[in-house]
Amino acid sequence: MTITLPEPAQIRLSLLPVSLAVCQLPSQATVPTWLKSDDLLAVIRTKEELTIVCDAECVPAGVVVEAGWRCWKVQGPLDFSLVGVLAGLANALAQAGVSIFVVSTYATDYILVKNSNLSRSREALMQKGYQILGAGDDEAYVNLSS
Repeated sequence: MTITLPEPAQIRLSLLPVSLAVCQLPSQATVPTWLKSDDLLAVIRTKEELTIVCDAECVPAGVVVEAGWRCWKVQGPLDFSLVGVLAGLANALAQAGVSIFVVSTYATDYILVKNSNLSRSREALMQKGYQILGAGDDEAYVNLSS
């Protein structure tokens, strides 16, 4: 069986205009009321923890948090039968030495990179042939405060 992976040029990405945080709460914690984000909000509960991805500005003191993330959105919707979209993106970023945190939704994937790696991630993705929407808009790539 031969699997055809999508060409990078077929994948379009955009940068969300917000600095994000990844928070960890105890597994049985109630979903907090302080959550906000117009661009990306993810709440994931496992037996071990409650993980939240949200706008960094809304996280109160005392919460276990890794702040300073920016997010590449894969323009969707992506068909569930597509193979290798995330693997190709992760590989391109790994080759550039960029660590990622990924959130997937029903329609698409979101790849978070540390703000300090934003330029390197952009360069790596463009070098591999991925389409970066608004790539000429340098204002979008200014490091946001964490």
